[in-house]
Amino acid sequence: MRCRFRTALHQPSWPLLALFLTCLLALTPVKLAPELLARVEKQYGTDAKSRLLSWQDLLQPNADQQLQQLQRVNLFFNQIRFIDDIDHWQKTDYWATPIEMLATNGGDCEDFSIAKYLTLIALGLPEEKLRITYVKAIELNQAHMVLTYYPTPDAEPLVLDNLIDEIKPASERPDLAPVYSFNGSDLWLAKERGQGQLVGKSDRLSMWNDVMGRLAKDFSQAPFLKKKTKE
Repeated sequence: MRCRFRTALHQPSWPLLALFLTCLLALTPVKLAPELLARVEKQYGTDAKSRLLSWQDLLQPNADQQLQQLQRVNLFFNQIRFIDDIDHWQKTDYWATPIEMLATNGGDCEDFSIAKYLTLIALGLPEEKLRITYVKAIELNQAHMVLTYYPTPDAEPLVLDNLIDEIKPASERPDLAPVYSFNGSDLWLAKERGQGQLVGKSDRLSMWNDVMGRLAKDFSQAPFLKKKTKE
């Protein structure tokens, strides 16, 4: 596993995230556009289309509590195979959209974390409770990325990790040393296992801007989501 991160300045990405969330939340229940499904099936096959349809089912409104939603989303994406970017995309570092990850049935730690984050946001979890967190995997001696969930602003976060299916509090993951975290709005430097120090906006992360740009492109191509209609 080789997860690399870049922090170069770039154009702000929050309008793209706002577009994604507005479309998802406004169109409930949601349905992936037939054009998008047809394009994925043509390029990657029927199994790829089936994975996207399963994601569509996951995105439907439900009465689950937030912890149940965390568990469902974590287990759903942890079924996807892990593959390094160099083997998957022939690039040393590439952050995939959930569509790219599901269509190709593969991703690395960044892709798992981003897909879980966007899916949980679409299900209605508040953005301020979720952070994509860059850590050092101590036992593996390499960079890693996970999704963290804060039940309250001052609470110890829960960790959603592609390495294990069980969601544990950060204190029960001594194998992970936090470095920085971000969501669609802000960027923090790690401070022990708590909130950390706010250092700016997440648009400082060029890779985050890139993935949001590709996600926005799917809107214009498909468009991304359409309302379900009665049969």
